[in-house]
Amino acid sequence: MEWNAIFNFIDPKLFIVVVVCWVIGYILKRTPSVPDWCIVYVVTFVAVILAIWMFGWNPNSLIQGVLCGAFSVYGNQLVKQAKKGVDE
Repeated sequence: MEWNAIFNFIDPKLFIVVVVCWVIGYILKRTPSVPDWCIVYVVTFVAVILAIWMFGWNPNSLIQGVLCGAFSVYGNQLVKQAKKGVDE
């Protein structure tokens, strides 16, 4: 599936959640005591909690939160790999 399609699934009101998750992921990546493998779980958890806070508890909030967390991690990797490709 193309990531633009997933981007279209995310409610526009939740784009701020994607940004918040991206920042949280960046901060956690720079924190030496946080292992890399747990960053995706923390980011996804925060995204789900924020989506539930914004839209209330329902299956759509859970799905939107997971999509926001996934998209923020994907966006981070996209930027990171693009920089790596330019440097090579």
